[in-house]
Amino acid sequence: MEAKMRISRDYRISEIDKRIYGSFVEHMGRCVYEGIYEPQHETADEQGFRDDVKDLVAELNVPLLRYPGGNFLSGYNWEDGIGPRENRPRRLDLAWKTIETNEVGLHEFIEWAEEVNSEVNMAVNLGTGTIDDARRIVEYCNFPGGTELSELRKKNGREKPFAIKTWSLGNEMDGPWQIGQKTAEDYGKLAAQAGKLMKLVDDSIELVLCGSSSTEMPTFASWEAEVLDQAYEYVDYISLHRYYGNQENDLSNYLAKSLDMDFFIKSVTAIADYIKAKKKSDKTINLSFDEWNVWYHSNEETHNTEPWQVAPPILQDIYNFEDALLVGCLLITLLKNSDRVKIACLAQLVNVIAPIMTEKDGKAWKQTIFYPFQQVSDFGRGIALTPNVHVASYDSKDFKEVPYLESIAVLNEEQQELVIFAVNRSESEVINFEALISEINVTSVIEFSQMSGFGIKDINDKDCERVYPTISEAIALVDDKVQATLEPLSWNVIRLSIA
Repeated sequence: MEAKMRISRDYRISEIDKRIYGSFVEHMGRCVYEGIYEPQHETADEQGFRDDVKDLVAELNVPLLRYPGGNFLSGYNWEDGIGPRENRPRRLDLAWKTIETNEVGLHEFIEWAEEVNSEVNMAVNLGTGTIDDARRIVEYCNFPGGTELSELRKKNGREKPFAIKTWSLGNEMDGPWQIGQKTAEDYGKLAAQAGKLMKLVDDSIELVLCGSSSTEMPTFASWEAEVLDQAYEYVDYISLHRYYGNQENDLSNYLAKSLDMDFFIKSVTAIADYIKAKKKSDKTINLSFDEWNVWYHSNEETHNTEPWQVAPPILQDIYNFEDALLVGCLLITLLKNSDRVKIACLAQLVNVIAPIMTEKDGKAWKQTIFYPFQQVSDFGRGIALTPNVHVASYDSKDFKEVPYLESIAVLNEEQQELVIFAVNRSESEVINFEALISEINVTSVIEFSQMSGFGIKDINDKDCERVYPTISEAIALVDDKVQATLEPLSWNVIRLSIA
């Protein structure tokens, strides 16, 4: 199969916001406790956080972490997690029917995030919480000093403000599973007033408004329009959440599901722009895709978990090679929409539907999806270029005209690199790939990395890493053309040096 791609400096989508490579840490399952935090582990630091996990998080190069939830957020009191640990209350977490010890709270998490070079997207409780709770946490975190809350932060060990710039206004508030579920009108009004107070405390912050929990919700679209209508003046982004699975074991349809993500993004963009026009506003609302991933492997196990445990093993999806291919397609889709998607969070970071897994008192390891995320986060910085691609397509059960090649190029002038990310969706055919490059002076091939040749159900575990990228020599640079062989069912990263 032949595929031709035309790459030009003039085919510019957008400068990529680094926050598009964010992730998500929720007080849920073993994400925090026995994930990032395990005081008895042999690698634990003085605060109880695992150094081996910190090393893997640093490899992922995650610039933003959404915290502390998630469904957990809607019943959480942030003040339970400050002050001396021995004085913190143990609480029922009604969202996941577990016990929250509050050993890890606001200070511990933010300081851990700083260690792994991540900023925090702090979420405020608008389920059981009030607009005054939202105001108080911004003052505690960001105000320099001289007030009760800012001085309390100093007393608790942090002299300088945390200076958190990205804040989320609740979580999935249209969901019947959500503590404090609200109508669109009620949530929109609440979010507007919370946002108003938060920005009065610190007018430099940016706020993420809750979109509908899923395109499959009956509230979808009308919810986005209503909440934006209510809160447009005070917010900067609207959120999207979407998870994908291969319950039907239909590979061709599964690998096409990135087309659903693209449709979702374009739909929400259209709604936001409709409200912009309706309000005759000059402000553009961008998108925060702050929950996305593959999630379906662990559903049955999670439903059978005994309630009221501390850190039960729930949502521990073990990812295989086909999941890594889809995650690659989803990452490319986010980059294709980087003119409007400015924030995105792979949900979650450790153990809970995550690229990193840990064993209590044992190893930490990389799941299959670790690698495409790491490579795009490392090399997908700069300017996303419109993918002008000619390749054959196929129809699947749910999608029409699915291109066999999913691809995009990123121009990183600071690092003097042009990087091409590509997935070959074909189960049987090699793609003879050719990229014609204009207005960019390519001088050499730095590296051609490929994940291919694995069984689609192959996994990594604590004893064996089976699925990982290797270097391919099947590439050539001829004048202004790059020619490469993309194996069937492969994830590909081509790095080119530019002058």
